[in-house]
Amino acid sequence: MASGLIRRAISGPKVAPAARLVATRLYASEAEAQKVEPKASESKNMRKFQIYRWNPDQPSVKPELEDYEINLKDCGPMVLDALIKIKNEIDPTLTFRRSCREGICGSCAMNIDGCNGLACLTKIPASATETMITPLPHMFVIKDLVVDMTNFYNQYKSIEPWLKRKSPSPNPGKEIPQSKKDRAKLDGMYECILCACCSTSCPSYWWNPESYLGPAALLHANRWIVDSRDEYTNERLEAINDEFKLYRCHTILNCARACPKGLNPGKQIQNIKSLESRGGV
Repeated sequence: MASGLIRRAISGPKVAPAARLVATRLYASEAEAQKVEPKASESKNMRKFQIYRWNPDQPSVKPELEDYEINLKDCGPMVLDALIKIKNEIDPTLTFRRSCREGICGSCAMNIDGCNGLACLTKIPASATETMITPLPHMFVIKDLVVDMTNFYNQYKSIEPWLKRKSPSPNPGKEIPQSKKDRAKLDGMYECILCACCSTSCPSYWWNPESYLGPAALLHANRWIVDSRDEYTNERLEAINDEFKLYRCHTILNCARACPKGLNPGKQIQNIKSLESRGGV
């Protein structure tokens, strides 16, 4: 069944770039990402990778897709394994971000065959003859697969993602208590790793990146709005009650489809809109 989903996602009819973002992709668990199939001694399984290349030190040279061919029998199962193999053995100038290799840091977010995802959790499609890898869409490219995250992080900073209180802690010097029920309200939000897969899959964010906060920042805004320990709920709601900051979301839900952690930013944005319509908490 899994191979069938991959085959349909890859071999289906050509669609517009925005529509391609909703294609189905199979993600591996962190444990599966660490498994490497035994190497074959003789046989080969060659695969072509088309990778976006652009060097800021050569501004006159236009961006291009460069082809690399590697033997998958001598490579791990994930897209990140292929990128590391290409960099180590074929082209050391290839530039990309990576760190944990376990779907925790969010560094290796990129667009793989038209879908945003983490290279460390995305399996190399078994039935495809080639795989295309490009930077996260509608972001300024620093070099090759590395994009400028400055605006994304500034938007995250603008929602003040930290606990704010008006009264002193009931237990000075200790944690602020929270019931299990209130703690459960944070599920589906605190797991976000700020990889930007969701925001860069959102058409509204493409067209209004300077003014629309985007799915990731708004998910974190809702995380602090619903936190029972925070005492600035209404102030937080007022700060984002703006035609562009919040209401550019049209519930397309590309964000939910792109999230490698299985979160649903669109649902959290709807909760904020519901609270705004009631005039706060």
